[in-house]
Amino acid sequence: MCRYAMHSYKQHYACFDCRKAFKRRLLTDVQPERQESVAGHWFRVNATLQEKQVLKEEPETAKCPDCGGLMASMGRDFKAPPKDDYRAWQHLRRLYKVGIAFHSCGCGGPGLVPATAEELVSHLTQQLSGYVEQLRYWLIRSAPITKIEHEADKKENWHQNWGLQKDDKGRVDAPAALAYWQGRVQQLEHHIAEVKRQLPTPAR
Repeated sequence: MCRYAMHSYKQHYACFDCRKAFKRRLLTDVQPERQESVAGHWFRVNATLQEKQVLKEEPETAKCPDCGGLMASMGRDFKAPPKDDYRAWQHLRRLYKVGIAFHSCGCGGPGLVPATAEELVSHLTQQLSGYVEQLRYWLIRSAPITKIEHEADKKENWHQNWGLQKDDKGRVDAPAALAYWQGRVQQLEHHIAEVKRQLPTPAR
């Protein structure tokens, strides 16, 4: 059973400039009859239609009570480092910038969270190889033509087709899929280069 499905837990938000973390009030805190609404990328991707409707009724952004700047949605599993740990806060900002936070359903935690910039580069590089493999698939793919070929494609290549744009018959839009993976590869390459620039120069 998902731990967070049994009780309402507040979402953690962080202000990297102030190096502080805050918990945002839930809808159930002010309107007990309402379901909890959870902000954050992970939840917004996986939310049910009913949950998404609740999210539309609650502001998506949260402002820091100290500086007034926008805070980052870090997830319920987030634990803030000490305020004076500048290096840890800098790393958290780096993680968040590439889409890594501490969102989960409460079952197994948020998954792999690289502890250093070097580990982050290694993690992103491994992720990039998967993106390149997907891009290569769409570059050399033979598009199905007949109905039988389309049905076989949906069954055999569901992992390549999952989450991509489809037409009214449920068929994948190949040009859109190619453009999607090209964009993901370019974005990840940019992130890797940016993190590498922040790595300390090795002593000679």
